[in-house]
Amino acid sequence: MNEESEPQPPVPAPTPHKRRIRYKGKNPRRFEDKYKEHDPSRYPDTVAKVRAGGKTPAGQHVPIMVREIMEVLAPQPGGRAVDCTLGHGGHASELLKAVQPGGWLLALDQDPIEIVRTEARMRALGFPEESLLVKRTNFAGLRKVLTEVGWTDGADVILADLGVSSMQIDNPARGFSFKEEGPLDMRMNPQKGQPASALVQKLGAEALAAMLSENADEPRAASLAKALAQRTFPTTTVFARAIRSALPPHLDDEEKQDTIRRVFQALRIAVNEEFSVLDTWLRSLPDALRPGGRVAVLTFHSGEDRRVKRAFQEGLRAGMYAEISEEVVRPSSTEVRDNSRAAPAKLRWAVKSDGTA
Repeated sequence: MNEESEPQPPVPAPTPHKRRIRYKGKNPRRFEDKYKEHDPSRYPDTVAKVRAGGKTPAGQHVPIMVREIMEVLAPQPGGRAVDCTLGHGGHASELLKAVQPGGWLLALDQDPIEIVRTEARMRALGFPEESLLVKRTNFAGLRKVLTEVGWTDGADVILADLGVSSMQIDNPARGFSFKEEGPLDMRMNPQKGQPASALVQKLGAEALAAMLSENADEPRAASLAKALAQRTFPTTTVFARAIRSALPPHLDDEEKQDTIRRVFQALRIAVNEEFSVLDTWLRSLPDALRPGGRVAVLTFHSGEDRRVKRAFQEGLRAGMYAEISEEVVRPSSTEVRDNSRAAPAKLRWAVKSDGTA
């Protein structure tokens, strides 16, 4: 006699195997995965190793000549400070700390991407909420912003660091560097103006040569312009290869790399109208300072430094400045060793006349 079988419970489905997340190796495809230093909390040893080698960790920025700038500006508790180029906030944090208690920092930056991140970092430092004022604007409009925040008689100290921040340089999506492939863009504010690719495509050889000469003192401006003008270069690496191909074959690799850097620099300055912005700011600067107020400017190439030097000398002769730096202040050899991006930096300063002379 057959008996019915007992019903058996269903067999559970096997749990799918889940691979553990691994670091992408030496040659990952995505920039975000390529450098461990993008996550410094997980890889502090890697970050320390990069800095020990005199390099800047990817996605981070090491402020340059902080000690020298603070000595020149000498910000005081209760004072008004302005950082015209907020960037990663390294200089700004020191200025904000120095004017406490009772002081204020007005920080400007035109980059809509980095300004949000930097403001969040600075708010987390724990200073009074009202002591930090952040405005997204080009620093050529400094005088207007001072009026908007009620500082109609100016600020006590003003800083402008004219270098491109490491976050912008290291991010290939911004198109500032040929180290990684990215769109040939170079705009400080990606929401405004035309990208570098459009400018190269539009300029004739004569105009491009003039730009390379003026913005980067490029000795091969004419021959390079002839090879590059009115051509289409969608990415940074394509553009860099075209520059390299246009150079004499007898140049060594270092000379070719230096030329590519100068061309990128010249194009970036043109795209962002950096010299025009700087000239406008320098003209308005004396009116943005309180009597006895101090300004420091950190430049990174001769075109910038020439403009700052000339403006300070003219202001001294006109009686607007009581004192200016006679020579540029350079970073120490120790700083250059620890941070190679400090090497071209030049610091100039001026003190506004108190009006009693």
